[in-house]
Amino acid sequence: MRKAMMAAAAAGVVLLVAGCGSEGGSDKGGSSSAGSTTSGGSGSGGSGSGGSGGERLTGAAVTKELDDAAKAAGFEQDASGEEIPAELKDCMVSWTADAEKAADPKKSYTDTVAALVKGGWQEERSHEQAGSVIKSLKKSGWQLNASDHSTGPVKLVMFVGADSSPECAALIAKDNAKNAKP
Repeated sequence: MRKAMMAAAAAGVVLLVAGCGSEGGSDKGGSSSAGSTTSGGSGSGGSGSGGSGGERLTGAAVTKELDDAAKAAGFEQDASGEEIPAELKDCMVSWTADAEKAADPKKSYTDTVAALVKGGWQEERSHEQAGSVIKSLKKSGWQLNASDHSTGPVKLVMFVGADSSPECAALIAKDNAKNAKP
């Protein structure tokens, strides 16, 4: 049952990732224009933290940032989370927290997002409904959706991201077409 609910939630988050371009949604600051991904003058260390001309992040680098931020905030990774196909590992990331093991999943979620923002991720949108929160973050061509559904009976906290480069968009579209049900 838990696996099925997690899979359904993961599918919803992945659809949200695919649909989070530069259109729709409720922009938090109203300043999401191309090339303006830096959030201040102080360097955030790490590759890809700048705007145009900056080095692109890899899937491994995004996963490491997520892992470091989430573990520092009190999360452990849930091994049963969404698995990314090998051919998409540099275009997509998925990190599912074992929210049931966290002392305070809401606080750990908030602290993880705060650490990511401190590390150069820019929060673009935030949506809250019925105790669930989904925040959209952006850095160096990556769109990351951080979702917290830990207030209900099923505790689910996920971070799902995708590289928005044309190469990755083509690979993701190819994978979606391959897995589409006729």
